[in-house]
This record gives sequence, structure tokens and C-alpha cells, in this order.
Amino acid sequence: MNKYSVLMSVYKKESAQNLRESVDSMMNQTIPPDDFVLYCDGVLTDELYREIERLKLKYSVLNVVYSDVALGLGKALNNAIGYCKNDIIARMDSDDIARPDRMEYQLEAFIKYSADIVSAEVEEFVNSTNNIISVKTLPETDEEIKSYSKRRNPFNHPCTCFRKHQVYMAGGYQDCPFFEDYYLWIRMLSSGCRGYNIQKPLLYMRSGKSMYMRRGGLKYTSHALKFRSIMYKMHYCSFVDFIFSCCGHILMGLMPGRLRMKMYSGILRK
Repeated sequence: MNKYSVLMSVYKKESAQNLRESVDSMMNQTIPPDDFVLYCDGVLTDELYREIERLKLKYSVLNVVYSDVALGLGKALNNAIGYCKNDIIARMDSDDIARPDRMEYQLEAFIKYSADIVSAEVEEFVNSTNNIISVKTLPETDEEIKSYSKRRNPFNHPCTCFRKHQVYMAGGYQDCPFFEDYYLWIRMLSSGCRGYNIQKPLLYMRSGKSMYMRRGGLKYTSHALKFRSIMYKMHYCSFVDFIFSCCGHILMGLMPGRLRMKMYSGILRK
């Protein structure tokens, strides 16, 4: 059960240093991966290409998949999953930093809780992991996760592990801008998959003003309302859940970015 693949996508706006720190943090796990798929989503910068070449020399398990066409995160991950050799897949973003014992805890949880999706709390930081601005907590048990998921995303995507065959059975990541992961989770959970969230931070997630700005505006709010409509039409949530969530998206999406950041870091992350 110690074998797993790491699934990561990188695009041109990433920095070489962030990518290096992210890859190193997964390769230096107490239980390291025997397979690491790095998907290059579109043409990258020369600096990123040079860093990837250095990483390939450093880590023999690193399998780099190059694509000249930028697909976006959901489609890129869908393509990259096919290159993963193991059934257990650990998602990792190219700018986050995993704690050294992340996979030790998550691999144990797959067995202990008969889980198909395992995530954990994450600590959001700005500039340095010594500057933690918030902790994103989640419900623990499968029952709590399924109840929570009717209104909010039940897993922290950058710190999630899942069973590859269950992702395929649910149809993989599908076209649902900003909500590809959430849409995948509810399809997996509604088909009988079991979830579990480890009640301790296992990953440092890079945060800041730009992240919260992306979660607002008319475009984001429009996609959010479309996704909630899909959930309701699937009979995944009640009408009350649907209205509550839509009102929340409208309120958060249209408020000023600075206030939205305070709401997320001060209230919604607790």
C-alpha cells in the first residue's frame, strides 16, 4: 500500500523556485513516491524548462509530459492521470509545500477508513511558511463529508489523494470552470465512494490577494451559479441548500476583493 503516484500540472505563470520547492517536498516524504507525473500545460518559460531538466536529473521517478496546448487545470489533470502508474494518486499543486509526513498519514487513512478519497487540513501562507494566515479545516468522517458537501467543497484539492479507478468510474475531471474538483468529488461520493479528512494540517498552501481576487467578479459568480444548478439537477442537494449556496456565492463574488480576503481568512477558513 506504500506505492502511489504524484499528479501535478504546471503552467507558464509558475515560478521555477515554487516548482522546485513543491516537487522537493513530495520527493522528500517519509514514504516517497515511486512515480511522479508532471504535466506541462502549454508552452512554459525558459526558466521553468531549465528547472524541469534539473529536477529530471535529480529524481529518476519524475515523468514529465509536455504539451504545447494550454488546456486548463481540469483537462490537464485528466490527461495526466493516464500516465500515473499506481491506483493511489496524490494531487499536488506546483506552488504548494507538503509536510514531510503527509503521505504517511494519508496512506494509512486509505486502509484504516476504507476510503477512496483522503484529504487533510491545509495551512495558507504568504511568502513564507512562517507566515501562516489561516487554516482551512474540514469535516472528518464520510457521513459528515457528504452532508457538508451539499453546500461547500468537502476536500482541499491540493492535499487530496484518491483511487484512480474510482475517478475513472466517476467520469474523471469534467469541464466545469473553477469547480472541476468539487464536481468530481460529488460524483464520486454520490456513486458510493467513501471520504475521509485527516484532522491536522499536512500541506502549506500558497495564498495571497491574487488567490482571493480569482474567487470573485461576474465571471466567477456566473460559473458558481451554473455549478450549483448542476448539483441541484443531480438531486445532490436540496432546494434550501441550493438557495443558500447561491446567495453565498453572489454575496462573496460581488463584494470588494479586500473584504472577500478577510471573509475567507477570518471566517470561512475556520
